[in-house]
Amino acid sequence: MTFIWPHMLWLLPIVPLAVAAYLFLLRRKKKLALRYASLSIVKDSMAAAQRFRRHVPPALFLIALIAMIVGIARPAAVVKLPYQYETVILAIDVSGSMRAADVAPSRIAAAKAAARSFVAEQPGNTRVGVVSFAATAAVVQAPTLNRDDILAALERLQLQRGTAVGSGILVSLKTIFPDIEFDLQSSNPRPGGARGASRGTSLDEGVKAGSTDSKSAAPGSYTSAAIILLTDGQTTAGPDPIVAAEMAAERGVRVFTVGIGTVNGEILGAEGWSMRVRLDEAALKNIAKVTDAEYFYAGTATDLTKIY
Repeated sequence: MTFIWPHMLWLLPIVPLAVAAYLFLLRRKKKLALRYASLSIVKDSMAAAQRFRRHVPPALFLIALIAMIVGIARPAAVVKLPYQYETVILAIDVSGSMRAADVAPSRIAAAKAAARSFVAEQPGNTRVGVVSFAATAAVVQAPTLNRDDILAALERLQLQRGTAVGSGILVSLKTIFPDIEFDLQSSNPRPGGARGASRGTSLDEGVKAGSTDSKSAAPGSYTSAAIILLTDGQTTAGPDPIVAAEMAAERGVRVFTVGIGTVNGEILGAEGWSMRVRLDEAALKNIAKVTDAEYFYAGTATDLTKIY
């Protein structure tokens, strides 16, 4: 609690002065009672309850006086109300593993359907952007209030090779904060970070290593925007997704993760090769934990729709 006029609290010393004055009057009456025997006899004849009741009015006066002084100081409290994100970035995995049919009709089709439902449920003042990622990441639709543009962007999503979850997070973050600088070609995308073996390709050639923000926000403290990551979580390219999540956390942005697929996954074949694509829940839970967000499991299309 705070006070709009805290200087008025300097009136509170009036209370102990009033108490001292009251005690002084009681002692004075006691001296008078000793001086006049008749008054002493009357006092002794008074019941204990009567002696107690005579202190009630002064006590009520003191309580009222304290309340009045506190009221004059105008107490104020900060009440946290539910908030609505102003900007939401949908980061959707378009890697080849998203064609798996363990979530009917396919992971990517279910993700698109859920994204459409999410867009339909948002209030008119919420801007929604779309980022796609495979081996690289790109902004498919900048944040906008135009729902038709968002839905059209979802329809344009096409499957590609590779999965760079970290790139998806970073490009989403840059969509929220255009001035952020990082290196998508390094396993450590932080400005000035040690450059490791390249596991992906930058889609934003203008984003080079440079200065970084010395101030970090508390994870989850930025309430104007959030990122929703829809993926099966298996990273095969690009920056480390945990480092990317830490960079989002340093700016207070929550990354809500939605795991699409099943633990057992499905065997996919391509160009004579076959491999089992599974849901990497551990990675997605870590991303959500680092950013003070939540992880949601979508083992079926119905589960995915219920999340939103």
